[in-house]
Amino acid sequence: MFTPEIYTARRNALRKKIKSGVILLPGNNDSPINYPANAYGFRQDSNFLYYFGLPQPGFVGVIDVDRDTDCLYANDWTMDDLIWMGPQPTVREQAALAGVKSAGNLLELAGTLGSAIKKGRKIHFVPPYRGEIKLQLSSLLGITVERLKDHVSRDLIRAIVSMREIKQPEEIAQLEEVAMTGYKMHTTAMGLCREGLGELDIAVELDKIAAHGGGRTSFRSIVSQHGETLHNLSYSGRLENGRLLLIDAGAENAMGYASDHTRTLPVSGRFTPKQREIYDIVLAANARGQELAKPGATYQSVHTEAMKVIAKGLTSLGLMKGDPEEAVAAGAAALFMPHGLGHQMGLDVHDMEGLGEKYVGYDDATTRSTQFGLGALRMGKALKPGHVVTVEPGIYFIPALIEKWEREHINSAFINFPKLHAYFDFGGIRLEDDILITPKGNRLISKHRAPITPDDVETAMAK
Repeated sequence: MFTPEIYTARRNALRKKIKSGVILLPGNNDSPINYPANAYGFRQDSNFLYYFGLPQPGFVGVIDVDRDTDCLYANDWTMDDLIWMGPQPTVREQAALAGVKSAGNLLELAGTLGSAIKKGRKIHFVPPYRGEIKLQLSSLLGITVERLKDHVSRDLIRAIVSMREIKQPEEIAQLEEVAMTGYKMHTTAMGLCREGLGELDIAVELDKIAAHGGGRTSFRSIVSQHGETLHNLSYSGRLENGRLLLIDAGAENAMGYASDHTRTLPVSGRFTPKQREIYDIVLAANARGQELAKPGATYQSVHTEAMKVIAKGLTSLGLMKGDPEEAVAAGAAALFMPHGLGHQMGLDVHDMEGLGEKYVGYDDATTRSTQFGLGALRMGKALKPGHVVTVEPGIYFIPALIEKWEREHINSAFINFPKLHAYFDFGGIRLEDDILITPKGNRLISKHRAPITPDDVETAMAK
């Protein structure tokens, strides 16, 4: 945890943004795997972590804006609990760690909220994403589960986004720390990658490194020779020379902060000329994205410029045709990159996605496109100092998508379909870095960058 003063300052800042009412921030509970006592590894709700910091299950935080008070509610452990778990701090003792002076049990919470509701006070809460929290909110607030979404506080969502998206120095230090774990994950994978090894073998090693870093992976690692499947979570393959292995993986540290990097490796240890041609285009798009990411620039415009690099490169290879800028405007390049250039990152690997991407990645000045590919961009609005975003361009040859476009003559003026058939077994390449927007531009979060040029990747794999 950070110091109590940091959490107190965050709650006070949130109180000023909301101005009146009661802010309700439930933490998460244990989630059973197959029976109540056998639970998944616990992960606290990120909004609760940001304002209260406690990583234990069963807590609910209340920020009373009008009365200028905070309170944490949870049930103290019973003797039966202590027999199995050993000595545990009280709710009040844990509340003090977050700078909260008042504490109560969950029955008292129900009374507090019931009284506020009777007085007509506004209860602010954000969209719940777990079933048990939906039921808890329904019971506490007297709102059916189906109607909770109608009572979500947009003011609270916007206030939380405005605070969490600008990373403070103590958060940047956490992100730098976990980025080093991510660096170890990817450099280790480069040393392991060889013919005959299972995709699962590498995924397990990534899990181990993340655990040794004090946490876990920030999402289920993608380790696949079928990189054309964007979120391929199958580890069933054995590595074969001549193929590419895409590894999209990150760590989460004990404080909940995340890293997220992607590298694509030649299983044989050497890129073929065909692989290197495509790889170089993706690398140039990554560099262009980092070049342009700075305060005031919309990430939507940075995405578009990176797509132009991809379109120009593929046109030079004869896989696309016509004017590259017109091709990007028409959405033709999205055949090869149907996702966005990046997303925000912090306590969540897709930071604050649970609050709604239209609030996190967009605003009144920048609206989300409906165009295929560009519409998948999670972060589009103007960049500010303190934003942490990923830069992750890619080129993928997705046979089913290519065949659909060819069959339906979609963007046929810009796509050389006959030549693409020779790439149906190519897979995909993605290269991803995490950057911090600074007052004058940006910098990598990681103090050490995992090898990314083709020559450096090959050198790392040869060690």
